[in-house]
This record gives sequence, C-alpha cells and structure tokens, in this order.
Amino acid sequence: MDKILIRGLTVSACHGVHGYEKTTPQKFIFDCDLYKDLTLAAQTDELENTVNYSAVCNAVAGLAKGNTFDLIEKLAYEAAYKILESFAVERADVTVYKPEAPVKHPFENVGVSMSAEWTTCFLSLGSSVGDKKNFLDTAVKKLEKTRGIRVEKVSSYIKTEPYGGVAQNEFLNCAVKIKTFLNPQRLLLEINRIEAECGRVRAVRWDDRTLDIDIIFFGDKIINDENLTVPHREYFKRDFVLVPLKEIAPDFVCPLKKRRISEL
Repeated sequence: MDKILIRGLTVSACHGVHGYEKTTPQKFIFDCDLYKDLTLAAQTDELENTVNYSAVCNAVAGLAKGNTFDLIEKLAYEAAYKILESFAVERADVTVYKPEAPVKHPFENVGVSMSAEWTTCFLSLGSSVGDKKNFLDTAVKKLEKTRGIRVEKVSSYIKTEPYGGVAQNEFLNCAVKIKTFLNPQRLLLEINRIEAECGRVRAVRWDDRTLDIDIIFFGDKIINDENLTVPHREYFKRDFVLVPLKEIAPDFVCPLKKRRISEL
C-alpha cells in the first residue's frame, strides 16, 4: 500500500498528568503515515485523488490544541481516529513525541506510536422476543451511530427455527457488513453495549433473546481469545448465518476454510 508521510508536525498544546501541564503549553511533535492507493493520483496529477496533507496537519493540530489529555497515548489514539474519520485513507500510523516531558534525567525524546485501520467485518444479528424487526432495525441504527463503524450492507431479514435446544421462539435473522477501525475487543464491547441497550439479558445460554449480535468475520483475522473466537465457531453449520451472508458477501473467502461463502 502506498503511503503519505508527514514528519515533524510541531504543535504547542496542553497535555499531561501534572496540573501545570494542563495550563502551560509545551511542544508536541507528530509523525503520521497515511496508507492509501495513490495510483490514480499519480496518473491524473489531481489533488482530489490523494489526501491533502495540509488539511491533515490542520486536523491533527486542531485536535491537539482543542483538547487536554493526561496521556500522549490518548493523544496519538485520538489523532489516528481523527485522520480515519476525516480522510479517505485505509490506515493511519501516528507517533507523538513529547520532548519537554517532565523526566529527571537527560533525554532526547519520549513518544508513543498508535495504529488504526479500516477493516471489513461481517456480523450476524438475531432476535426471538418482542418486536423482532424493530430490535434488528434499532441494532443497525445503533451500529451506524457508533464511532469507528460504518454500515455498508444489510441483508434481507429471514425467519429461522430456534437453535441450540433451549430457545422456543422463531427467530428473525440478518447479516450486516461493516467497516470499522475499532480493534476486535473494542468492537465486541460496542456490540455488547448495543445488546444491553436493546434489553439483552444473559441468563441461560441459547435462550430466547431480544437481540443477539455475533462477529462472524473480522477481515482475514483468526482470533482465539478467551471471550472471542473469529471466525465464529461453527458458523458454517448454521443456515441462519450462512443464508444472509451469502446474500451480501458471496465471494468473501473464509480465512479458515479458504472457501467462498457461496461455496459453503
């Protein structure tokens, strides 16, 4: 992937854990790497096909000057997110240096680096209690309003039989394609929040529920954390997952099975 490089952007701002750092401006230096396919810009020689690095510098400087954070980790994180939200880039790497940091020893610089990138993900949504369509509609709207998530496609809603031997009610299911710059664990937290806001109660596994959202794929990542498995375990055995997925992503290749969704 091509890159646009910004080096040594210097901003006077107030960030730090000490009281005086929150009121007395000091120097912060930003290095930014912006990942984007620049082929069209090279062919056309037109600004609209690249990223205006002056505008990026203004956005980062405005963020740094307009906020006060305790940690430069937070400053770098917010700068990376601001770039992805505001400009047509696939990934942003941001390093923030604090050359005037309160360190009691001679030093040249201290800094942190943060990275964020857009990733295509697929979610499975289901509801078996109450106004099922309204719960699915509400979940999609809440996803759209969540920072770091863009909803790109929503499948048709389909009716399916309960799965797992506990739930008794018919389900309404769909699949949603999103792009997100949240990491997998942060996306899971946002999903759990949306489920809770829609009345989800986790009492009995497989029981009927107002709303269930599962991460089926997170790009081509394979994740086996204590609380998250991606690709979702046994998704390929579940018609209520596969049928909506085939509608919106027939050519997506499962990173585990190395086969298109349409072939499963």
